[in-house]
Amino acid sequence: MASASAYDLRFDSGRICLDLVATVGGRLSEAPVERLGGVEPLRAWLLGAGLVPGGTSLDAVDHRWLIRFRAARDLLHRIVHTEVEGHAAAADLERMNALAATAPPALRAVRAPDGVLVSALAGKPDCGALLSQIARDAVQLLTDPVARGQLRRCAGETCSLVYLDTSRGRRRRWCSSEVCGNRERVARHRRRVNPSISKA
Repeated sequence: MASASAYDLRFDSGRICLDLVATVGGRLSEAPVERLGGVEPLRAWLLGAGLVPGGTSLDAVDHRWLIRFRAARDLLHRIVHTEVEGHAAAADLERMNALAATAPPALRAVRAPDGVLVSALAGKPDCGALLSQIARDAVQLLTDPVARGQLRRCAGETCSLVYLDTSRGRRRRWCSSEVCGNRERVARHRRRVNPSISKA
């Protein structure tokens, strides 16, 4: 599996569960790109996805967390990609439901030094509780007919991301106009300028 740096993390899918699925990239037929290549990318993802409030100490996040998050990611990847075109395996759904059954992390309002109310975790970050929050998001997404009907697979030639299409008219083709959309526009321009360049 190819590795990617932390700056390759994607948060444009529209849901936390899909953002976790997006931590592995590439077309399904190709070698996947691993975006959770270590503990530091996982910590960056937890903050970037908004799963923990900014400023939360993530010292407890270690390789055991990484293994559990990757396992949950792989499970949700199978479920989401299968559900886009068919039905996920009953055993996978049971595993997702088991993950969702743990209590999610509790938030509390606290005063920042400038007096503004900010959110903070009620206790130390807990791996199982955070995974539960992601699994519950997946359960809510997959059981909501409207949201489920907005699931799309990116049309980018090298992308397999699944995203929520909330655009007007539901005509969004790419997970990100700036990333995959721009790649497609550049490729189209190159083909126009040099017709000998094949689409492949």
